[in-house]
Amino acid sequence: MNHHRIGVIGLGQRIAHVLAAMKETGWMLEVAGYADASPVGLPILAGAGIDPGRAYADEAALLADGPFDLVMIGSPNHLHFDHLNAAFAASFPIFAEKPIVRTFAESYALARTLAAGTAPPLFIGLVMRSMPIVREVIARVDSGELGELISMDATEHLPPEHGAYLARNWRRRQDWGGSFMLDKVCHDFDIFGRIAGSRPAQVASFGGRRIFRPDRADVPLTYEDGSAAYALRDAGWMGANDAFQSDMDVDDHQVAIVRYESGLALSFHSNSHVALQERRWYIAGANGTMLADLVRNRLMIRPALDRRKPERIDYATRTSDNHNGADQAMAIDLLAALDGERAFPVTPRDSLEAGLTVMAIDEASATRRMVDCAPMWAAFDEALAGRG
Repeated sequence: MNHHRIGVIGLGQRIAHVLAAMKETGWMLEVAGYADASPVGLPILAGAGIDPGRAYADEAALLADGPFDLVMIGSPNHLHFDHLNAAFAASFPIFAEKPIVRTFAESYALARTLAAGTAPPLFIGLVMRSMPIVREVIARVDSGELGELISMDATEHLPPEHGAYLARNWRRRQDWGGSFMLDKVCHDFDIFGRIAGSRPAQVASFGGRRIFRPDRADVPLTYEDGSAAYALRDAGWMGANDAFQSDMDVDDHQVAIVRYESGLALSFHSNSHVALQERRWYIAGANGTMLADLVRNRLMIRPALDRRKPERIDYATRTSDNHNGADQAMAIDLLAALDGERAFPVTPRDSLEAGLTVMAIDEASATRRMVDCAPMWAAFDEALAGRG
C-alpha cells in the first residue's frame, strides 16, 4: 500500500471525521499540516490518534510546501471555490467536501475550469454514493427490475439535536453555507439524478423558518427526563450559543416537487426538528417498488404483481451519525481511485449537477414560482464546453 502525504485546507469537524475513517480503513497517511485559523477538527484528529502536522499561515503557504499526494478541502462552503482554484494551480489531487460550490456563478466558472482539461484529479465527498444500500438501490434500478420509474417520494427529517446544531453552526447563514437544502441534501439529489438518468426539467418548492426563530420564547429546553436539549454538539467555527436566538437566515423546513426530463416525478420533504427521524426513498416503477430506509439501513423490494412477502435486505452497520459505515466505504473508494485501481463513484460533473438542482429548488422557494430548468442547463452546458 502506498504512503500518502496529505495537506488540509480547512480543518473542520467533517474533514477530521473523514481523515479518521481513512486511518480506520488502513490508509498509510501522514497529515503534513493544515491551513486553518480556527481548526475545530483538532480534537477529532487527536481522538483518532492522527498527528495534524504543521499549522500553516494560509493555503498558499501550505500548498507551497508540497508535494502532496492529496489536498483535502474542508473549509466552509463559501470558501470552496477559492480553495479549489488555489489547489488546481498547485496541481495536486484534491478531495473536497460537498457541496462542491455554493452559487450558480461559481458552478459555471468551475465547469469552465474543468472543461479546460488541465485540472488535477478532483474527488467530492458525496458520501452516500459509497453506502452499500445506495449502491444496491442504483444497481436494482439499473437492472430494470422496477421497470420505467414513474414517481418517487423522499424525506430527510432530522431530530432536534441535529437541527439545533445546524441552527448554531456556520451552516445557519446563507453567505457561509448556502441553503439548508444545498448543504444537507445535495447528497440525495445527486442520487435522485442518477436514478432518474436525467436532469430536472421543472421544480417547485416551499419552505421557511418556523422552528428555530427568536419569537419562540416558550420552547422547553429540556427533554422529558430533564436532560438538556438543543446544545449537545459543539457548534464549531463561528458557532452560536442558542439555536433559537442565533442570526440564522436559512430555512429549517422545505418541500420540493421535481419533474425530471425522463418523466420521473419526485416529491421531497425535509424538516430539521422531528421526533421520528427519517431519511427514506420510496421509488415506484411500472414493474416494481423499492423502499430504502437510510436511517435503519434497510431495503425492501417487491414486483408490482407479486403478493408474496417483499424481498428485504438488512444492512447490519448502524452508526450514530446515520452514515452507517459510508465514511469508511468512501475512504476505501478514495484510496482505490487515488491509487488508480478504480474510478471514484461520483464525478465533479455529478456534483455540480446535484448542486445546481438544489439551487434551482431554492430559487423556486424564494420566488414562489415554478422554475423551468432549461436555461440553467443551457448555461451549464455552455460552461462545460468551455464557453460562456
